Amino acid sequence: MATSDADAGGVIPGDPTWHGTTLRIADPSKSIPFYVETLGMTLLDQTDDADGATTTYHLTTLPDGAAPYDCAPGSEEASEFLATYGGVTLKLRHKHGTEKEGGEFGGYHPGNKERDGFGHIAVSCDDVYASCERLEKSGVTFKKKPDEGRMKGLAFAYDPDGYWVEIVRRGTKGKISKEFNLSQTMLRVKDPKKSIPFYRRLGMSLMTERHFGDFSLYFMACGSPEPEDPTSEEATAAVRDLFPPVLELTHNHGTEEDAEFAHYNGNEEGREGFGGLVFRCDDIVGACNALGFEGDKGEGTDPDGYRVVIQ
Repeated sequence: MATSDADAGGVIPGDPTWHGTTLRIADPSKSIPFYVETLGMTLLDQTDDADGATTTYHLTTLPDGAAPYDCAPGSEEASEFLATYGGVTLKLRHKHGTEKEGGEFGGYHPGNKERDGFGHIAVSCDDVYASCERLEKSGVTFKKKPDEGRMKGLAFAYDPDGYWVEIVRRGTKGKISKEFNLSQTMLRVKDPKKSIPFYRRLGMSLMTERHFGDFSLYFMACGSPEPEDPTSEEATAAVRDLFPPVLELTHNHGTEEDAEFAHYNGNEEGREGFGGLVFRCDDIVGACNALGFEGDKGEGTDPDGYRVVIQ
């Protein structure tokens, strides 16, 4: 059982916490309205790479009770807010020029093809059926509507780049006032006995696990203690009521026994889409040394080759 494996080395130095999921986007004039106006997220800031060729847009679902956000993206105030924000962000990276119609760029790879590792992000809501009806009326298209397929009551919408956005029901109706909250990033893993200890070292807790005939799901989060029994119904219910997003690790049984098997990580040429995960900590050099990353770059990879950035 992956849950019983010892966490060799313990949590890395610097009080690490999950800070973001990165997706490449072709056109911010389409993606930003989708996530802000349609899904209710807040654009906290936008930052440019040193060469000026790429802009990253940092979005999140602010918690209930948060003061109205009035920092202008790109301003010093927005930068200061983002630097101290303790929640998880969705980081949309735009390489300038990809938005031009009729150009050579053919779009990003959204995942969910054979051997792809990245699956989707997710938002939670009180009423999947009512929310999906509203989304459809606003022009959103779907991979799966809530009344289709074997799994009733959940849906997969397409964002402007074709990434899947799962729409799932919260555990307790009315506990969160916003219609949607960013609630999940799903990655497929080859061997949970390697992946779970790795993310525990980054300060994450295994909140619940669910096992089926040929696959298992492991849900990890920051800021919450691990339950005594992550396989219990109580543990699953608690995850449904979380406001902070969880990292869902999907394991298709048997991949860990195939020495040649590997997932595509979203950064291979011709398959770029998912960029990686970002973690914050107070000791970047110490954290990178503990993980075996190159400290001068502040990044490395997890056991499946997904990019992990330490800031």
